[in-house]
Amino acid sequence: MDTNPERTNNLKFKPIVFGVAGGTASGKTTVARAVLDAVGASQIAYLPHDAYYKDRDDLPFERRARLNYDHPDSLETKLLVRHIKDLIVGISVNMPIYDFTTYRRTDNTISIDPAPIILVDGILIFTKRKLRDLMDIKIFVDTDSDVRFIRRLERDMNERGRSLDSVVQQYLGTVRPMHLKFVEPSKRYADIIIPGGGHNRVAMEMVVSRLHMLLRAREEHAEEELAS
Repeated sequence: MDTNPERTNNLKFKPIVFGVAGGTASGKTTVARAVLDAVGASQIAYLPHDAYYKDRDDLPFERRARLNYDHPDSLETKLLVRHIKDLIVGISVNMPIYDFTTYRRTDNTISIDPAPIILVDGILIFTKRKLRDLMDIKIFVDTDSDVRFIRRLERDMNERGRSLDSVVQQYLGTVRPMHLKFVEPSKRYADIIIPGGGHNRVAMEMVVSRLHMLLRAREEHAEEELAS
C-alpha cells in the first residue's frame, strides 16, 4: 500500500462510495461496467471484492480447492476497508490480483488511484457493517437462482477451467447454502434493488442519473467552500 503523502491526490471533494452486491453471477459486473461506461472510467476507482480473497498458500492445491469461498471469512475485508479509506483521503492503493485457477493471490498488484467515485462490488459486501458504513449508495442486483446457476456454470467452465462436476458440487455444497445464509439476508441493507441487473435499462438510467447528481452537488459544494 502506498502511504507516501506526496502521492496524495488533491481531490476537490469526498469521493462517492458506490456498492453493488448480489448473488453469484447475478449481473453485478454488468452493472459495474454500465456505470463505468456511462460515467467514465477516469472518474471511477474500481475495487472488486473478489480480488481480496485470502491467500491460503499454507495449504496444498487440493485443500484450497475444497475451501468455502462463499463465506465472509474467506475474504480479507479489513484490507478492502483500509483501501477504501485511503482512497477517500486521496491515497493510491495496491489492489491484490487473485488467480481463480490456482486459488491463490499472484505476486502482482494493480495500482488504483483516487477518483470521484469508488465502485465496490461483490456477493458479500453488505454483510460487514464497517464496509457498509463507508458506502453512500448500496445496490443489490436481484436475479433468479436458476439464471445465476447457468451463468456461473458457463463462467467457471469457460473462464476458470473448472469441470462440470466441480462447479455443481461447489454450488450445492457452499454457494447455495451461503447465499441463503448471508447474501440474500444482506439485501435488506440495499438502497435500491435492481431486478435483472445491468440489462434493466430504466433502473440503470436512474442509478447513473443519481451518481451524476451527487457528483454535481459535491463539486458545487467544494467550489462554494473555496470561494468563501
